[in-house]
Amino acid sequence: MELIKELKQSKIIKSVFLALVGTVLLAISSKIKIPFYPVPMTMQTLVILVLGILLGWKLGLATVALYLFEGIIGLPVFSGSPEKGIGLIYFTGPTMGYLIGFLLAVYFAGKFDFKGSFFTKFLQLVFSVSFIYILGILWLGILIGWGKPLFQLGVQPFLLAELFKILIVLFSLSKLKTLAQYLKKLLSR
Repeated sequence: MELIKELKQSKIIKSVFLALVGTVLLAISSKIKIPFYPVPMTMQTLVILVLGILLGWKLGLATVALYLFEGIIGLPVFSGSPEKGIGLIYFTGPTMGYLIGFLLAVYFAGKFDFKGSFFTKFLQLVFSVSFIYILGILWLGILIGWGKPLFQLGVQPFLLAELFKILIVLFSLSKLKTLAQYLKKLLSR
């Protein structure tokens, strides 16, 4: 009985460690940015997809939720923090919809098995990322008004870079899946 308890504690410790490493990767990727208005372009969507593939949907969701929590309580993990504010004030700004979309994107990236043709895998990645932009646009519409050119402000400037990031993940899928299997074995020990 003691052995089972130790194994469960070990798995929890390993999971927490992986989640913390994931939040660090997200924070670093948020600082790699090209300024756009009203939302900057970062490398976060690439990291979100990678986290979903590597950690699976459960630990991926926990990692992104922890990242969002860190930002909401005031840690400077978001793209524009601390220079544009911190905490809940920053979170509820123009990027909130995109940040919440991270949860759905990591969920789907973690749920898909990425088997099948190249095109099928590409569509699964596009589907996963699309939730970031759908929720981002919805929140921008609420925040700045539905009469504004929301697609031109909140999606169009990012499409080419997003395609590039999706292709990076797509061409790295076999290595990522191998690493995911290793992490799965590591957690089960």
